[in-house]
Amino acid sequence: MSDLPARSQRIQQLLAEHGVPGQIRALPESTHTAAQAAAALGAQVGAIASSLVFLADDQPLLVMTSGAHRVDTAMLGLELGQEITQAAPNHVKQVTGQPIGGVSPIGHPEPLRTIVDSSLQAYDELWAAGGTPKTVFPLSYADLVRITGGTAMRVAPA
Repeated sequence: MSDLPARSQRIQQLLAEHGVPGQIRALPESTHTAAQAAAALGAQVGAIASSLVFLADDQPLLVMTSGAHRVDTAMLGLELGQEITQAAPNHVKQVTGQPIGGVSPIGHPEPLRTIVDSSLQAYDELWAAGGTPKTVFPLSYADLVRITGGTAMRVAPA
């Protein structure tokens, strides 16, 4: 683990504290996009749990979505009864402490309200970013919901 970036080491520690058995894996190439991560892991793009930060009525909202589709902000906004807008890159870094393309579901300076895309439950194993664009870790859908304290819901049309 000592060859992992410090941010990823901290996330690995948090995973262990939450009882998640998956180990962070450093990849030689960037996994900035879900397609890149899926190719590097030999996984389906839908099994990539992408971390996206939005603003819900100007408050940060982390959406863990399947790499197989885009978040429908109008649909999500109707479901939540709030206006949903994409957060600017500098705001993402500020609220998560992590760079875009490497935002982990956990390990942020303050807990973030989190929505977990219910379509992710179709996969036995998910992959999420480990705090950098080159680190990832496996976990189950149930563990993703549990460690984020997230609310499961659809975030895109079926």
